[in-house]
Amino acid sequence: MDHIKAVIFDLDNTILNRTMTFDAFTQSLINTYFSHLESTEEISKRIIELDQDGYKDKPLLFNELLHELPWAEHPPHAELMEFYGREYVRSSVLMEQAREVVQHLRGKYRTGLITNGQTNIQYGKIDQLGIREDYDHIIVSEEAGVKKPDPRIFQLALDHFGLTPEQCIYIGDHPVNDIEGAASVGMSTIWMKVNQPWQDRITSGPLHTIKHLSELKKLL
Repeated sequence: MDHIKAVIFDLDNTILNRTMTFDAFTQSLINTYFSHLESTEEISKRIIELDQDGYKDKPLLFNELLHELPWAEHPPHAELMEFYGREYVRSSVLMEQAREVVQHLRGKYRTGLITNGQTNIQYGKIDQLGIREDYDHIIVSEEAGVKKPDPRIFQLALDHFGLTPEQCIYIGDHPVNDIEGAASVGMSTIWMKVNQPWQDRITSGPLHTIKHLSELKKLL
């Protein structure tokens, strides 16, 4: 790996434990709006199911929840979006050893972060976790005007660092958005296997597959 000069990460379910974060947000939503119910287990499961591991458009998600869940009184859609923006950010949880691993790698490489999502939400989570200074460069898709897997968002990182694709390695959990997307500009990749299943149609496989960030210490 002597040729590698920068290590670039995805955020959700790579650095941030998105599963635990959304679970905590779901509980906050239930505590706030469904205290009139004796049992909320099925509601919790349904919210998480409809969210589709974070890939459901949030205005659509809350529209579905307004129509489907047994609210005591239906709050305005805008109120739920504001609640989400506040409480989801507050619920942020890091992946195990995330800061330790990234700070270890900073001793050898430049570090970057490329994430899809709303600018205020993604930077909100980054700042809630106190990790903004762990990265030399951060790209959020809404702010950049382009999102993964579009190769242009990866090219933005290359341009910032002034490096070739061969000098960068990208680490993420989504086979298409992260692995295929980064490979499309020539970056090597490491797949963080979390919730998203591999898709056999993808021909540009990762150099390595990991389940825990701590594995990067030996690989890099």
